[in-house]
Amino acid sequence: MRTPAAMIVGLVLCPCGLLLTLTGTLAPTWRQVSRMADQPADLVLEQGIWEACSERQSSHARRCRQADELGYFEQAPVRAARGLMPAALALAALGLAAAALGVRCWRREPRHPLAGAAGLALLLSGLLSLAPVSWYTHALWALPAPAGGTLAAGYGLVLSYLGSCLEILGGLALALSFHRCLQERRDRKPPASPTPAAGSRTAAAAAGAYRNPADVLQDERDWRSALPCDSDL
Repeated sequence: MRTPAAMIVGLVLCPCGLLLTLTGTLAPTWRQVSRMADQPADLVLEQGIWEACSERQSSHARRCRQADELGYFEQAPVRAARGLMPAALALAALGLAAAALGVRCWRREPRHPLAGAAGLALLLSGLLSLAPVSWYTHALWALPAPAGGTLAAGYGLVLSYLGSCLEILGGLALALSFHRCLQERRDRKPPASPTPAAGSRTAAAAAGAYRNPADVLQDERDWRSALPCDSDL
């Protein structure tokens, strides 16, 4: 049996989504702050969910672990991302392991229930990572920033968003395996037994029904007869 197309799509999208989400989670660039007051014009501040870095564009000199003087890491969107992103990554890893066991790679037939359960886990993982990413994006311009700075979304936020979407799509593709489970259950269902009425009619037909030996159409075929026939009555 060939591997279903939905399973192939799920196995391609979910690892890509996991890799993008992992890169976005570890990246220190969820937000960029440039053109800050009382700072060099080429200085850019990069803020993530774990640390903040500053880089000089002219010399590419980079310094990380900047002091959080504005209380950026104490904000609710940042703390939610710190908790939900690692949980989503762990759940995605478990879902991929279950999908590898459920999809036919070294078996003759795939395990549709296991593949469907893996798809639900990956779908939930994508939603868990999409929630903090969306919240952070909504509060991007409300989070504390140096005075006079120009705010922009960083590549870590974009990668996390793309990875979450790929995990959701891949999880939905794998969850379609439950449809095959229902189809196989319907195929294994025994046929319904005939009703008593149908059985009695079948037995009567097999035994032979009662036949009237008289020809009721004989007078109708004989044009000389004046007696009324059954059709006239």
